[in-house]
Parts: sequence; structure tokens; C-alpha cells
Amino acid sequence: MKYTMKLLEEPFNNIENGTKTIEFRLYDEKRKNIKIGDTIEFLKLPNLEEKIITEVMELYRADTFLELFKRLYNNNEEAKRKANGMYDIYSREEEQRHGVLGMKIKVL
Repeated sequence: MKYTMKLLEEPFNNIENGTKTIEFRLYDEKRKNIKIGDTIEFLKLPNLEEKIITEVMELYRADTFLELFKRLYNNNEEAKRKANGMYDIYSREEEQRHGVLGMKIKVL
């Protein structure tokens, strides 16, 4: 299945140049259907004219961003910093309601 998601310029560019290989989102209704092998088309904000097509290689599920980042990174301080950064995008209430998802991707 193919999904479409929007990304800010910095994470879009980091996926494009290969420095970002995991995209993190809420585990909401839209993301609950994503499977390994699916494709995600990322559109670059604000004008949505640039796009990257990726394939989902692995999925990581957790209740909180901190729990997920602690599992993926061996540095607790980095995990805390990354989790706090996610609250600029998502509220703690949304996180608590849905849980979180990490999607390991590769650019096609």
C-alpha cells in the first residue's frame, strides 16, 4: 500500500540525503495500517512540490516517544532530548491516546 505524509524541510532533506532513516509519528488510525514493504511518499512543506518515495523496512511500536528512543538509542540523554523535541509537534495527550511508531525507511 502507498501512503502520503507531509514533512518539514529539515527532516525531508535529511531523508533525502540519507542521514535520517527512521520517521517517527503517532500510532494513530492512519499509521495503524502501515506494514513492512509499504511505500510512503513524503511531500516537502510548505508548498508540497518536492517528494521522496520510500519503502518501509521495519516498524517500531511503543507507548511513548521516550520509551521508543531509549530502545533505539543507547544514550538516555539523547533519548530524552529527542522525545522532548517530538512534543513540539505532538502533545503528550496525543501520545498517551495513540502511542507512537517508528518507521525505518529507505529511499527508492
